[in-house]
Amino acid sequence: MAVAEHEHTKTDGLGEALPLAGAGHPFQPNWHAMPRNERLAAHKVECNACPVLCQISEGKSGACDRYANQAGALVRVDPVLLLRERVAAGEGDVVPFASEGSPPLPLLRDEPAVFVTAVGASTTYPDYKPAPFIVASQAEGVDLVTVVTEGIFSYCSLKLKIDTDRWLGPEQANVRCQGEVVGHVTTAEYGSQMLSLGGVHHITGGSKKEGRITVDTMQRLGNKQAVELTIDGGARVQVQAGRAPVVNGVPEARMRVGCGSATVGIFAQQFAGLVDEVVVVDDHITGVLTEHQAGRCLSLRASGLKIRGRKSTPGRYFQVANPGTGWGGTDLFDPLAIIEGWDPAEAWPGQRLLMVSTTGEHAAWFVLDGALTPQPAPLPAAVQRIVDRIGENCEPSLCSVLFVGGAGGSLRAGVTDNPVRLTRAIKQSLVNVTCGGAPAYVFPGGGITVMVDVLRMPDGSFGSVPTPAIVAPIEFSLRLADYQVLGGHMAYVRPLAQVLATGAWHHDGAPTTRRFAAAVPGNPWPPGRPPMLG
Repeated sequence: MAVAEHEHTKTDGLGEALPLAGAGHPFQPNWHAMPRNERLAAHKVECNACPVLCQISEGKSGACDRYANQAGALVRVDPVLLLRERVAAGEGDVVPFASEGSPPLPLLRDEPAVFVTAVGASTTYPDYKPAPFIVASQAEGVDLVTVVTEGIFSYCSLKLKIDTDRWLGPEQANVRCQGEVVGHVTTAEYGSQMLSLGGVHHITGGSKKEGRITVDTMQRLGNKQAVELTIDGGARVQVQAGRAPVVNGVPEARMRVGCGSATVGIFAQQFAGLVDEVVVVDDHITGVLTEHQAGRCLSLRASGLKIRGRKSTPGRYFQVANPGTGWGGTDLFDPLAIIEGWDPAEAWPGQRLLMVSTTGEHAAWFVLDGALTPQPAPLPAAVQRIVDRIGENCEPSLCSVLFVGGAGGSLRAGVTDNPVRLTRAIKQSLVNVTCGGAPAYVFPGGGITVMVDVLRMPDGSFGSVPTPAIVAPIEFSLRLADYQVLGGHMAYVRPLAQVLATGAWHHDGAPTTRRFAAAVPGNPWPPGRPPMLG
């Protein structure tokens, strides 16, 4: 649907309560249009999809660019995304839902399974009314219900895993986008730097500009777009889900094979006989082969090498240098800077020393002269092959973006009249939670806090509203019998075939569309088959 220039309109006035469906056929609840706000101009319609309550002029869209006024009717701009297990002809076509009273549109020929996602599905926030889609279907002969809604999340964040040895900034340092603080650096993990972006304190607790830019940053990253971030006291980094990070303008290529100690252990046997000493330079744990347990098990001769830093266990050294963007995530560009010297009682002229980083990107070969001073020399081909193998064992450096959202508040009321039952059923694994059809991890403890990899979600899954808040899809699938026990909105359950024909239960005849797409490869079929309650 084309909407002129997606212009934003004035927000004013309060909406009135939407009447719930009255008595009628259980699969055809009554629907009444939104009562008109008396202060609303005649040429505008009021959107009640979020607390902003935009008053939208004809041919324009609201502040979120998700809803528009078309010929006096409020319509959703984006189509509802439907997943299917097997791709048939016409994939990606946008087709209309039928109007009320029109004959149902048939399922696609040879269609084995269709799943209604919450991408483009609209919302009923605040959920004093049922979720837009409550769909009855079957999986392996089991009657299921999937409750579908786009959640409006103020309590949400992104966790970024950035595969790099480069130092991005001190822990707890502010992360900025367009000059505004949008998150912070958190604890580093094995071969990765971690950032936490968003959260309610940035979204609602700061200035209007901070909240707006935070939500915009999250929306772009969630939709797999590139964003440039700067870290106080640290680096400038470009991040994008599924792509290599770019640190200070330099694309990363390799994720470390392991820390310095692990690298020594992995390749110790291959080095034996070709080198006399190996130092794997690492910001966290630098490894020294002949001191290391691996070298001792191979009966390697002690080299007499003395390393700067704090010795942990034999062959493992902490704090050999400051963190940085040089060798092994340190600030070193001359690896010899961490060497204090050699013990003349153990070292010997002609000793062969390899210094290498945890990714194999940096390597240097030295031979001790008569004064036990290391002299640079060409790297032997046999040793170069081992260095290359270190690089071969490094996985590609990528950015991973995980969305974390608290599905609480009134969102649960769109599922059941007793929200705590939904929470308990999820914790009992009776309800399968998905986000745009992608599997979601539900955190233990109270509430419904979900985490999902945005790469497993359909493109364009995330939106925003200027309250500000993130809009993200969420679906709850469970057995039909269990849904009734949970106090689900049974009067609004509709068969899949009818949903595919007419759209959401509150469809009022205005033009809306649907789009079919193949399920994301690697994702399990979203409805699953949860166990029976009790």
